[in-house]
Amino acid sequence: MKDKNILIGVTGGIACYKICDVINHLKREGANVDIIMTENATKFITPLTLETLAKSAVVVDMFHEKEHVDVEHISLARKADLVLIAPATANIIGKIANGIADDMLSTTVMATKAPILIAPAMNNGMYENQIVQDNIEKLKKYGYRFINPVEGNLACGYKAVGKLADKNTIVENIKELLKEE
Repeated sequence: MKDKNILIGVTGGIACYKICDVINHLKREGANVDIIMTENATKFITPLTLETLAKSAVVVDMFHEKEHVDVEHISLARKADLVLIAPATANIIGKIANGIADDMLSTTVMATKAPILIAPAMNNGMYENQIVQDNIEKLKKYGYRFINPVEGNLACGYKAVGKLADKNTIVENIKELLKEE
């Protein structure tokens, strides 16, 4: 993974704090990590936390003041060897599946040619919802890869499928996908 460019999209679910361990692991293995957070993700964990771990700026707002003239979502999309979206909410899965590009993460996903790995995490009722499942199947047909959520204690108090896969599973999936490229 040394010198590979991994772009991580973090969306607004309680599991977003778990991405810290993934970032640490990727950095230890020599990967370059860029991060895009959705506005909702910043309600659970701060950009500063992820910037400190990734050693790079975290992008949230498409229209923030820039020190350079790059079209940021395009430059991040081109730079990426792989895009990981974790945790992936029903919202981002639905946006991508239906071609909606209305924030920094969804526009970057639409612009990239890199393989995209999605790790959903949400309440089991949301995950099992037929619309979410249809969106996942649609994305799989387009070549998107998924890391299935696991059974565990969810934030709502239920023990069910919807929990973000563990760090090792996510990292192993990244390594496997990078080998294929």
